[in-house]
Amino acid sequence: MRPCRHRRSGSMARSMDLAARPVLLAPDKFKGTIRAPEVVAALARGLERAGIPHVDRCPVADGGDGTLEVLLLALGGKTAAARVHDPLGREIDAGFGLLEDGGTAIVELAQASGLTLVAEDERDAEAASSEGTGELIAAALEAGAEVVLVAPGGSATTDGGAGAVAAIERAGGVGRAKLVVLCDVRTPWERAAEVFAPQKGADPATVKRLAKRLRAQAAKLRRDPTGVPMTGAGGGIAGGLWAEFDARLEPGARFVLDALDFDVRMRAARAVITGEGRIDEQSLTGKVVGEIGTRCRQAGVPLHAVVGQNALDGFGARIIDLQRVVEAGTPAAIEGRRSLDRRRALGSARAWPTAGDPRSSCPRAATAAPSWSAPARSGPRSPCCSAGPGSAPPCRRARSSRPSGWSRIGRTRSTWRACRCRASCGSSRRRPAWRAWTGSSSASRAAGSTR
Repeated sequence: MRPCRHRRSGSMARSMDLAARPVLLAPDKFKGTIRAPEVVAALARGLERAGIPHVDRCPVADGGDGTLEVLLLALGGKTAAARVHDPLGREIDAGFGLLEDGGTAIVELAQASGLTLVAEDERDAEAASSEGTGELIAAALEAGAEVVLVAPGGSATTDGGAGAVAAIERAGGVGRAKLVVLCDVRTPWERAAEVFAPQKGADPATVKRLAKRLRAQAAKLRRDPTGVPMTGAGGGIAGGLWAEFDARLEPGARFVLDALDFDVRMRAARAVITGEGRIDEQSLTGKVVGEIGTRCRQAGVPLHAVVGQNALDGFGARIIDLQRVVEAGTPAAIEGRRSLDRRRALGSARAWPTAGDPRSSCPRAATAAPSWSAPARSGPRSPCCSAGPGSAPPCRRARSSRPSGWSRIGRTRSTWRACRCRASCGSSRRRPAWRAWTGSSSASRAAGSTR
């Protein structure tokens, strides 16, 4: 049977279609340093420098701090403010969001009871109260909200929501309104102190007292939250609202991604870049990076990550099929601006060799940088270009090497190219055809590269 003559043209058409697709930028905030929209902007600038201008900007959140901003940017709405109490009882102004439909409000616990509101030397996990969050929920209900989305991440409290419940009851309860808690973890009620209290300044003895207090509190609630997944979110505030006001507990990452139409945008992209301040094993249990990784793996879309700190081992990366993790903790590093300035500063000493260059007598040395190159070009990545007259043509490694930067992000996980001129250059090492973002080849390192 003769092969279909249209098969090759169809494959080429699919390749061309892939190249025209955008790169989906879907990072979370870098906690305490960079907001999610700022991370997206830096990624977009870096991609544009590398000649990839088509991007789909999609800052994400998982129910932690930053959820209010992400949902308001995507869904539209306005902000309002209320006078509430911070974790230590001081009066502050805190904001909440009202979506355009008029019946849905977004309350972020970090606005009223967040850890960032308390100085490091003032943190007291036992004394911190979620009362301000309850006051903010009451203000949203008073503004006419029929559904209140509560983002419990980033809290300074481990009071099981006792302060929030008391504040809501003082305001008259929730009435017919519905509370939905967008949980960023799956931790149950009884482990809230053990897992989260040390992050809020609690020593081992304090953790034991907090765990004992939560057990006693669970016995007094209308429903027992012990053993229920996600009730430990926000220092137990998710469990307190669930037990007293029948709040619905939803995985925050899944809820936000669905609200942003992430699946449709992901399938239309050639690749996805996500990120957060620190990636570790906890990122795979309820956090947005883990949820994005699961969806990308199921859809066959390659996933990369830019993080402030990488504490995820290779096995964890394989679980979500994470192809590359790059550490970059500032907007300049995310954009790749520092590495680009360094390459420019090297000047002609690292220029691409020409046919008449005494450093290279390779008969097929390039006379100019290829059209796909970045604004600056690094030197040869293969010893072929220093071979003597009459040597074999430059190996594919030299011709296909790409500068560091945001280059060649595609659907293929990794393709490999071998050196074609082993007889002349002795290079038999196989290398990936693409180098993600800031990587450099072993040949350039051996040649004394300073990148």
